[in-house]
Amino acid sequence: MTISWKDVEAAQPAHAAIVRERFDAHKHHVLGTLRADGSPRLTVLEADFSRGELWLGMMPNSRKALDLRRDPRFTLHANPGDGSEMEGGGGDVRISGRAIEVTDEAELARFAAAAPEGAVPDVFHLFRADVTEVVRVYLSIPDICTDVWRPGGRLRTLRRGNGDEPPREDPPREG
Repeated sequence: MTISWKDVEAAQPAHAAIVRERFDAHKHHVLGTLRADGSPRLTVLEADFSRGELWLGMMPNSRKALDLRRDPRFTLHANPGDGSEMEGGGGDVRISGRAIEVTDEAELARFAAAAPEGAVPDVFHLFRADVTEVVRVYLSIPDICTDVWRPGGRLRTLRRGNGDEPPREDPPREG
């Protein structure tokens, strides 16, 4: 089963809204892919949230596109900005999943037509995200908190302090 961004919004609207706000705050983000030898590759990417999907567009034959064709697993980390957003400002967010390449000419044309004039090159790779995890890390003094959502599960909040005690999990909560 493929999980689109609209599925994330339906399952966890508040979590999805915070994550989307962090991505919308900056144009460029960091995409993690896997090289042929299994080592990580980090590159800059402009992510596009439109028509209920998370889209990843790339130049033809870019290393990141070739990585995703070979192994579709990715992590997209939102630009953290100047770092002042960790407490009360949304925190640090990332989306992981599998990239599904779009090869249908009509779908590529619809994507290009919806973009601002000149924003999409004539030839490009386009991938639709199949979301497998959405994570937010933020400060809630005295703890660092990690909200984790995976398809079919509930939103989990793990809290960790500055000591050597193990992380604690908050009781389950809605949306």
